[in-house]
Amino acid sequence: MAKYSTGGSPGGDGGGTCELCGTSTDDLRTVTVAGAKLQVCPDCASHGDGGGPKRDAGGDDGTNERRESPGKRAARNTARTLDAASGDSEHWEEEGTNYDRDQLPYLVRDYGERVVRARQDAGLKREELATELEIPETDLLAVEQGRATQAGVGGSVIAALEERLDVELADE
Repeated sequence: MAKYSTGGSPGGDGGGTCELCGTSTDDLRTVTVAGAKLQVCPDCASHGDGGGPKRDAGGDDGTNERRESPGKRAARNTARTLDAASGDSEHWEEEGTNYDRDQLPYLVRDYGERVVRARQDAGLKREELATELEIPETDLLAVEQGRATQAGVGGSVIAALEERLDVELADE
């Protein structure tokens, strides 16, 4: 049965008992579990907030660094993906955004499906339509997938699609 403590672990200089599982060991580590600092054995260290100490192949934690939390790792990966999708973030810093100059209008609920049907009825491939309208194919794909807002597609793209495909996309 697990042992929970409000104080330090009993024992002498190097040994003690894990405050989670009760195992006696000379290798206790201090971790935070649900806001409480506990002395735990190496097996229970992974239950600490932040995933416990990192270990090398031999099981030694050497640096006492903590693993990166899943939320922090996800945020870092998302930022990398967004930077990769746009090339890099420097152009945003230098040029700013064009949201105010090219605002996306309110769109009808099924705008993506409407664009796909109209493009196919016109006998056009996505690449052909993007080239003809001189818009990035990635913007056209975002519109067709119904994620124009998330992709930062400008209102001029929607207007060009409405005119070329004779389809209503903006919700007046």
